Formats: sequence, structure tokens, C-alpha cells
Amino acid sequence: MKKTAIILSLVFVSITAMAQTKTAPAKQLKIGNAKIAMTVTPPLLIKNGKDSASYALGYRIGQSLKGQGLQEINMALFNKGLAAGFVSKAAIPDSLLDNCIKNYQDKMSQEKITANRAAGAAFLAENAKKPGVVKLPSGLQYQVIVAGQDTTKPTLKSKVKVHYHGTLIDGSVFDSSVQRGEPISFPLNGVIKGWQDGLQLMTLGSKWKFFIPSELAYGERSAGPMIGPGSTLIFEVELLGID
Repeated sequence: MKKTAIILSLVFVSITAMAQTKTAPAKQLKIGNAKIAMTVTPPLLIKNGKDSASYALGYRIGQSLKGQGLQEINMALFNKGLAAGFVSKAAIPDSLLDNCIKNYQDKMSQEKITANRAAGAAFLAENAKKPGVVKLPSGLQYQVIVAGQDTTKPTLKSKVKVHYHGTLIDGSVFDSSVQRGEPISFPLNGVIKGWQDGLQLMTLGSKWKFFIPSELAYGERSAGPMIGPGSTLIFEVELLGID
């Protein structure tokens, strides 16, 4: 279990910098006649190299857990488990620890998939009603932004050159050759199904917008730090070349 091994290897590291941050007493902010309670957290106190390394290691552990879908954990028990790991005295039998982690990972992943699919389905249902949006039997939706004057279309055997801008349904940008200022070339049969189906309909010089359901994208897999399992993706794609 690769993911479990990563988690366990990270867990046996001290997060001593966490103890250095204390919450200051609540203060009141007066706006007009209203008084609002405010809690002010002082700057993190880092005195030496051990402190900075401790904070950095704690931060990396948090990043790793979040990337594996385990950001919703009980921090109090996490800290107890961390401390127990240093003395090898687990409250749960050692033989069950990996299963505890995997079972929770699976549960969190399934919940994320269900939520992302539901959000994507609702988005696509509304999007299909918009003027100019075409829905294909596969579930792929597209909208023509620019119609190319050339009649040439790629096939699955083609190598294509494109500019693209990819976002989630909330507008978050996860990848963009446009922002990088450099188009990309690739074999069409080597990308997600939504791109394969959509680009074969485009003519050279066209610019379309694809709305790709998860089953035509990455399915139940995550892809990078932003694309969660079951995610619907949106791409603006300009077809610049066909080989």
C-alpha cells in the first residue's frame, strides 16, 4: 500500500513548532453599535533551525495528508498517535493501523467522488440549456467560439498542436498553455476521451469550449493537486495544427 507507507513514514516526525503558536484572548471590534468578538493569532515564533525544520515538516505532513484525501482528521488524536509513535506504544493493535488508514481513505474518496459527480451533473444539466451549447450522446458538451475556415479535421492517429485553458466548474484554473504562452503538441490518442471525441469534430483554426463529464475525463482518479476524483472539466481549445 504505497499511500499508507507514505503516510506512516511522515507520521513519525515531530511537529514541535505547532506548540509555539498560541491563541491570544478574544478582543472586541466595534462597528457602529455592534460589537464583534475577534481572536488574534500572534506571529509564529521560530527561534532556530530546529524550530523552522519542525514547522516545515509539520506543514509537509499536512500537505501530504490533504493530497491523499485525509485533510478531515481529528487533530487531537493525530497528535496522540504521533507521540505514541515515538515510543512505539499504539492504542490500536499495530496489525490494524494500516487498515484504519486505508478504510478512512476509501470512505473519504468515495464521498468526494459522489459530491463531485453530483456537482458536475447539476452543472452540465444547466449548461446544456445555454444557447450555442451542443450535447453529444456521450455526454460531452461543446460550444463553438471560433469556426475555422479550413475543412481539415484530425483523427485519432493525428498529432495535434493546440492552445488550451482548463478550469474546474467553479472557475479555478488547473492548467493552461495560454497562461504559459506556449502551445502544446501531442498524439490525439494519448489524451482523455473528452478531448479525443471533441477534437475530431473540430476543423483546423477552430476554437471550441469543451464541457467534459468525469467519465470522459479522469473518472474516479485525481489528476494533480486540483482535479479531484469524479470532476467535470472545462477546456477552451484552439486547434492550431494537425500532423
